Amino acid sequence: MFEALSERLQGVFRTLRGQGVLSESQVDEALREVRLALLEADVHFRVTKELVERVRARAVGQDVLKSLSPDQAVLRLVRDEMVEALGGVEPSPLVWSNRVPSVILMTGLQGSGKTTTTAKLGRWLKGRGRHPLLVSTDVQRPAAREQLRAVGAQAGVAVHHPELGTARELGLSALAEARALGHDTVIVDSAGRLHIDDALMAELAELRQATEPAEVLYVADALTGQDAVKSAFDFNRKVGITGIVLTKLDGDSRGGAALSAAAVTGRPVKFAGTGEKLDAFEPFEPARMVSRLLGMGDVLGLIARAEETSGRADAEALARKLRRSEFTLEDYRDQLKQLRKLGPLDQVLAMLPGMGALKGQDVERGERELQRTLAIIDSMTPQERADASVIGGSRRKRIAKGCGGSVEDVNRLLKQFAQARKLMKGLGSGSAAMKRLAARMPQLR
Repeated sequence: MFEALSERLQGVFRTLRGQGVLSESQVDEALREVRLALLEADVHFRVTKELVERVRARAVGQDVLKSLSPDQAVLRLVRDEMVEALGGVEPSPLVWSNRVPSVILMTGLQGSGKTTTTAKLGRWLKGRGRHPLLVSTDVQRPAAREQLRAVGAQAGVAVHHPELGTARELGLSALAEARALGHDTVIVDSAGRLHIDDALMAELAELRQATEPAEVLYVADALTGQDAVKSAFDFNRKVGITGIVLTKLDGDSRGGAALSAAAVTGRPVKFAGTGEKLDAFEPFEPARMVSRLLGMGDVLGLIARAEETSGRADAEALARKLRRSEFTLEDYRDQLKQLRKLGPLDQVLAMLPGMGALKGQDVERGERELQRTLAIIDSMTPQERADASVIGGSRRKRIAKGCGGSVEDVNRLLKQFAQARKLMKGLGSGSAAMKRLAARMPQLR
């Protein structure tokens, strides 16, 4: 969803690149473009104005104009201010009550993804050793309570589902069950409306007073733009929120809500929903998000994804095969599939410094090549994947026919695999090989 904003911001800093020094007028021109980029991305005008003014004050007041790398100096200032607007360098963890169970109250308008987010949060907490219980207090819409019971079951999280009562009674009933069954967390999915009204706010205020939540999270649909910002401001003013959860960050909105909601309310974005699946949910880390927006990559995020999709035992087994020169086409296929598990190729590239601008046809071509390679290997027999040397002319024709490609495609893959295997064999032979590699790349030392 941040693609347009990212491209605009990266374009601004490309114009500064290569300048020996910057004049104050050049800084003003760059910040004017930053302001336009933020406004076009639907960032709140007040947030944009304050951010640009802070950057200008710091840029003129420091040695940016005399810097040997002025584009990097301005980039760093813009990054720092954007991170601060999103809640600070460090991610904001959940706050827990001294009493058990600790209550998390989910608020937001109808259609924002609040119920699904409740199940996602429950699943995320369960994976980290908590024992959550979910409950819906939407007495106006029985279908909402049934939806939470369904998605809660999919997430593998217990759902409290008694007979109908008032929102306050349902909340207190969930607390009683949690204490009886040993649940340490109760996540309350409150009622939503199509718009903010007095009845909704009165119900939320009563529910908050009865359950005494440690966290009141506002679930904001990132696709609604400025409406999400206004609603977050109103919920914070009338009910009081402690954090924000952004949903549908995988959508095609301009991204302004993510940059505005935290700044307007003074409350941090704590979580982000990045897809429809229940595991597409993660803590929101401002520094990583802004780094990706500015084309600086997110290597830590990529490493975290890799650790989640590949176990230590698998990594050690692969390392042993490399040392023994036993790397096969089967292993090659497994590694390509691991790459696919990291997410769409454009998302993976965006997490690599300097690679975020590689989009469009380049990424599409890479996706096609990856799919073609997997199709070719899948068309091979187990014997052929274990020992590529047995793949002669007739086998290559059969493989090409099986994957819907050409013999040239198969030949190209086998050549690439042979080159990769040769390189891995050299790297796996010990420190001497690494020293030889370092000798060929003196610029890295």
